Amino acid sequence: MCKIPPASREGTVAAVNRTKLIIDYAAYVAVRTVVCIIQAAPLSTCQAWSRRLGWLFWHVFKLRRATVEENLQTAFPDKSPAEHAAIALAMWEHLLLMVCEIAHAPRKINRTNWRTHLAMPQMRLMVRRLLDRRPVVIISGHLGNFEMGGYLLGLHGFPTHTIARTLDNGYLDRWINEFREATGQYILPKHGSSQQIEELLKSGGTLVLLGDQHAGEAACWVDFFGRPASTHKAVALFTLSGNAPTSAGCVFRKGEPMHFEMRVADLVDPADADFKLGSIPLLTQWYTRCLEDLIRIAPNQYWWLHRRWREQKNNGRARRERRRGKDQIRPAA
Repeated sequence: MCKIPPASREGTVAAVNRTKLIIDYAAYVAVRTVVCIIQAAPLSTCQAWSRRLGWLFWHVFKLRRATVEENLQTAFPDKSPAEHAAIALAMWEHLLLMVCEIAHAPRKINRTNWRTHLAMPQMRLMVRRLLDRRPVVIISGHLGNFEMGGYLLGLHGFPTHTIARTLDNGYLDRWINEFREATGQYILPKHGSSQQIEELLKSGGTLVLLGDQHAGEAACWVDFFGRPASTHKAVALFTLSGNAPTSAGCVFRKGEPMHFEMRVADLVDPADADFKLGSIPLLTQWYTRCLEDLIRIAPNQYWWLHRRWREQKNNGRARRERRRGKDQIRPAA
């Protein structure tokens, strides 16, 4: 078999890289163009578009339909197929409208009119915690307009840090992060950021995490809508190792587009004398149950697209990891 000379291999790699850059930039321009169109349209028009596109995605294109139906059957076994379909259809409208709200947010919401767009029933409790010199962990999920949570906190002068996967498209990744960081929502890479997180917690910063993602076999398995779900151990570990007050909550859409409610389901503090969640499984189950309670309030605003439940393989390594996860962890003094 003929081998390609080194120079030829390098040339091939360079050509592939150039092609990828061209494709990535074209995708970036296309997305920016769509966003410009969304920003030019009234929110009422965006809502109508979202409703029509949502109908197409569910009834015609049937995007991830099997996964959505399976998830809804797991979460709401007592509901009828017609009720499941209604939730799924409303979910698609919500997700598309969420994109429109994110596009409009920098032009619609500012420090002088935020009360028109945001209700905070537990504002005193939230502000008191955020002003504390100790670190704070906020746990949410793919519920409501989760992108607006960090944006709105930053708008109020409370910078946050969020862990997110770096997008393969560098142009889009940079642009999206610029939006997030505009009001102080800073992004930490999913891999290799442990040192940064440790320093953030030591300095009394605020860490915002999504706690409803599948974490593989060697994770913490907890009950979610009556079925075991793999959940990341690190979320609870940040609270326990950092001795950080932790809240579980979300940002719901309330009625019309660009009208939100920031709600806290519950809050715990490892420094409290009656704190009883001093292990990864207990704390993980606590915030997972909080998220479940919030989802039940507005199931049409949850991201039913991802495979939250997967079969738990009964292998030795997974059993060892689960036993290790049950070890008690003492909060830092």
